[in-house]
Amino acid sequence: MLRSLYIKFTGCCWMILASFILNAATIDTVSVKSLAMNKSIQCVVIKPNGYDENPTDRYVTVYLLHGYSGNYSDWVKKAPNVKALADQYDILVICPDGAKSWYFDSPVDNNMRYETHIIQELIPFIDKKYRTLNTRDSRAITGLSMGGHGALFLALNHPELFAAAGSMSGGVDLTPFPGNWEIADRLGKYDDQPAVWEQHSVINRMHLASGKPVAFMIDCGVDDFFLQVNRALHERMLYLNIPHHYIERPGAHNWEYWQEAVAYQVLFFHRVFSKK
Repeated sequence: MLRSLYIKFTGCCWMILASFILNAATIDTVSVKSLAMNKSIQCVVIKPNGYDENPTDRYVTVYLLHGYSGNYSDWVKKAPNVKALADQYDILVICPDGAKSWYFDSPVDNNMRYETHIIQELIPFIDKKYRTLNTRDSRAITGLSMGGHGALFLALNHPELFAAAGSMSGGVDLTPFPGNWEIADRLGKYDDQPAVWEQHSVINRMHLASGKPVAFMIDCGVDDFFLQVNRALHERMLYLNIPHHYIERPGAHNWEYWQEAVAYQVLFFHRVFSKK
């Protein structure tokens, strides 16, 4: 926004001095007490331009989950376009920390109760501290890789909280990867607990997508190692007659892909919110 303009004639030319204030989203880092895990957990909140200047406005929220080995700060550090998306669509973006939990409550490790944390602790905290539109129709969730699995898992388990859910390069079926990403530390060894692995895999939970319908968007690159499980999820959703958007694009399992993917996700959510 142009705040001031000063013009001075120097004898041979005009010198124009302009000062600008570029309005942009702002970032809060908050600490949320988890009674479920007896610790404080950090979270990033991206506020759109104008949030602090317009104290009566309320905002829709998009929860944006990080991947395995990441943390709550990943999205703002590695995908700076997220701030521009918050401004463009006038939304609050919430980036929780999920450690390496896969965003469910581990049946074997009581220190990994991140489903309880996000659903029972974080969302109420955000709705109390920030001016959200505290309704299901104004809340969406998505994430990358482990976070893609987590976003769909949480939306399927809690459809009363989310109007829409997405996944970018999501690990939507855990069972093909028994030795990877510390999943066995969360669920027990696959050979010992195959049913538990199946029950905690999104692909085997799609039958829960009934009652209050959630708008789904699944996105995966054609060079991604999770491509086949995403295709299988798409086929499962078609078989179950679950409405959804499914996208394959050139790209791999990296931030270059996710910076583009998140823009499609937020556009999709904007359209869902606009229909409510």
